[in-house]
Amino acid sequence: MSASDQENVRFSKGLEGIVAAESSVGYVDGLAGKLVYRGYDVNTLVENCDYEEVSYLLLNGELPNREQYKDYSSSLRKKRQLDNDTLNLIRDLKDTHPMSALRTVISFIGARDNRSIEPDLETQKSISIDLIAKIPSVVAAINRAHNSKEFISPDDDLPFSSNFFYQALGRRPDKDEAKMIDEALILHADHGMNASTFTSMVVISTLSDMYSAVTAAISSLKGPLHGGANERALALIQRVGKPENAEKVISNMIASKEKIMGFGHRVYKVYDPRAKILKKFVETVTKKNGQENLFLTAEKIENIMAQTLGSKGIFPNVDFYSGLLYYSVGFDPSIFTPIFAVGRISGWTARSLEYLSDNKIFRPRGMYVGNRGPKEFIPIDDRQ
Repeated sequence: MSASDQENVRFSKGLEGIVAAESSVGYVDGLAGKLVYRGYDVNTLVENCDYEEVSYLLLNGELPNREQYKDYSSSLRKKRQLDNDTLNLIRDLKDTHPMSALRTVISFIGARDNRSIEPDLETQKSISIDLIAKIPSVVAAINRAHNSKEFISPDDDLPFSSNFFYQALGRRPDKDEAKMIDEALILHADHGMNASTFTSMVVISTLSDMYSAVTAAISSLKGPLHGGANERALALIQRVGKPENAEKVISNMIASKEKIMGFGHRVYKVYDPRAKILKKFVETVTKKNGQENLFLTAEKIENIMAQTLGSKGIFPNVDFYSGLLYYSVGFDPSIFTPIFAVGRISGWTARSLEYLSDNKIFRPRGMYVGNRGPKEFIPIDDRQ
């Protein structure tokens, strides 16, 4: 880019505020605190739908009728089982970080699927459905291996979210837990042009394949500023320990300008609607499982943050309560971010397919700020 060209280009670090694509999949209204999937408010969806319905909605643009739901659900159940080679790989990776294992396993599954070389839309949609079906089994198996436990086969009598819970933890969820895990996955299914979603779209725009796009998205989600924030938010709650410690700990963190994980959002300037929904389940599940002190501590931290920084638009985000929710039913913190991927897989694939349907390879410009030269060349023997 020439100097004159650069003068007419807007630069925004991190692409903040830059529109890179059009989409009808989902919408985040940061000022009103609303999250919309295909025109439906997320509150409506969590109250009336299960994850499979929402997944179908994101992929196809409309909620399924009874027959469509039955076919889609049946298709997902038929594709849940992992073969022995994949399970052996997961066993070999038991000592690696679960997100690294997830990235490697999805790439492995893709490397063995000859369809991955076909860039056409229908093939990539078929692969997407396979991935939506298999990722819960992969994450569940990673969780089992990481804790030196035997793998559990899918239970075809259980729906998507409850089966994931069962395969991961070795017990069937009760009514509250089943609703909790289902709503958590729905709330994580899509969220605008976040880093991992954008990553998947950049990859698919090259006419690569959905396995590559999702592997790249997982790599992006692994970062602590994206998917890893829920693990750190739980660590903060545990560090505070009890409600009466919150004032001192949080005040000191604010004074020292230490980042308080689970608060603030690049888009939401009001209370994250997902956090509001999850908070209700956290209160119920922590009381039931003897973790009520953690909830009361989290609530105290929230109140202090609202009083101190609420005027600046800093409120709890989805990460503040999601980690505590998973922890209270028995998930290890290291598996929190892979659970995020179990929900987000539908959003990644839906947006990638949407972009592929009217594709143009992403090729943003970079603003050069180095020496424009020409510099004098010095032979290597004469350089200081």
